[in-house]
Formats: sequence, structure tokens, C-alpha cells
Amino acid sequence: MFIAHDPVRLLVAACLALVGARAAAAADDVSRWEGDARSSARLIAGSQPVGGAAPLRAGIEIKLKPGWHTYWRYPGDAGVPPQFDFKASQNVKQVEVLWPAPERLAEVGGLTVIGYARDLILPLRIVPQDRATPVVLRVKLDYAVCEKLCVPAEAKSELALRGGPASQDAALAAAEARVPRKVKLGEGGALSIRSIRREDGPDRPRVWVDVAAPMGAMVDLLAEGPTPQWSLPLPTPVDGAPEGLQRFVFELDGMPIGAKAIGATLTLTAVTPKGAIEVATRLD
Repeated sequence: MFIAHDPVRLLVAACLALVGARAAAAADDVSRWEGDARSSARLIAGSQPVGGAAPLRAGIEIKLKPGWHTYWRYPGDAGVPPQFDFKASQNVKQVEVLWPAPERLAEVGGLTVIGYARDLILPLRIVPQDRATPVVLRVKLDYAVCEKLCVPAEAKSELALRGGPASQDAALAAAEARVPRKVKLGEGGALSIRSIRREDGPDRPRVWVDVAAPMGAMVDLLAEGPTPQWSLPLPTPVDGAPEGLQRFVFELDGMPIGAKAIGATLTLTAVTPKGAIEVATRLD
């Protein structure tokens, strides 16, 4: 018997099949969310490089409830940075966590911390043990989220990294673009850290930093010591910079017992709304 097919039903069926295929594909390049009403996290995959020795691309996506924040790798006056455990991964030699430019945030008690007050993606660079063998990325993430109070958070995620298009590639690329560029002292173009100078102060030595930025740009400067045990104060903007530069100062405080400032490598991060740079420089 010949049965006439309804063109509308055929079109609807085709659309549903396409949506189903895309949903299945999307499920292959993201893990499920792990968390609670305050925050949650998952792994996402990016499109992967073809051939060569370039690292594989992925990211840790953290979703925050409005009004809550989490911390950068150096939290500032208080807080704890996220901790990552990738040891359970399969065919993974190395994982590098990249950090999009953060911002200063006010906490209760007059504290100023460094972190993120919106949903974010921490890009990952993964080096496989064997490029001919599948990679399964597994992470245990420990972090803190804060509103008026701070609470610990945890997520465990697993994701196989496959080739081909990735549903979250645009979001991952946007996060990668927000990671500060690593440049040398005096380099960087319109945004650059021109000079760093140490001098004796009334109580302890101080460090002066001059930053060049595009005209009218709002600039922030962050300073880190050579190890996580250093807790340098947040740099303060001051007057007196030459024309076209912005000047910051901070005291050499918060160093571990026995540590010496002279000869130590400091990491300075200059942040503007349109870009950021990172400079590692030896303090003379």
C-alpha cells in the first residue's frame, strides 16, 4: 500500500533528529555539573590542534550564584586559591592551568581580595603521554566561594578529549583571550610595565612600579612573590609618575621567614578592561 508522507511531519522529524544529534555531540565535550546552589563546576573541551606537539585544549568552568565570588591564584588580603588534582587522569603527562585576568573585590571587614565575581572558565593546556592514545582528563577541584561568609566547595569531573568541533570552543577561546600575555620588563606595546625600583622606606623597603597604558585606560597592578608562601600587599596607585605613565607602590611585607627580597623574582600583572600583561622580573 502507498502511504503519502506529510511534509510537515517529515520536517519536524528531521529537526528533532538534528537537535538530538547536536545534544549528543555536546554531551561528549562537557562533563556534568558538580556543586550546589552557590556554585558548580564542570570540565569542557575545546577544538583540538591537528598534528604537531601543541597541547590539547580544555577548561574548568565555574558557575557562581549572583553575589558570590571565588579567588585568583593569589587571593590578596584573605581567602584561598583553587587547588587542582589531575593525578587520576589517563594518558596525561602535564596540565597547565591558565588564569584569566582577575579583579579586586571588597570583603567584609575592609579586606580586599583578588578573584572573580562572575562565571568563569580557567583554560587548561594538556600534554599527553602518548598522542596516539586517548586522553581522559580527571580533576578534583577544591575552591572557596564567598558572599558575606566563605564556604569550601568541591567538584570531581571527568572528560575524554576527542578531536573535531567543540560546542564550548567560543567560550573557551574568550577565556583564553583574557589570560595576561607574558612579556618582558619594558615590552608589551601600548600596555607595558616600564620600570621597577626598590628603595628603603620608613618602616620597611618599598617597591615602585611605573606602568604605561593607553590614554584614559583604568589600570590595576597585582604583585606576587616567587613562591605561594609570599603574601605581598596589594600595590597602591600614587601620584608622581612621568607623563604617560601610572605609578604604583607596595611595601616588601609578607615575606616568609628567612626570605630575601634582593634577587627574588616578582611577578607583576597589569590589568585593563581591554587586556592584561604579566612580567616576571628580578628585584635588585
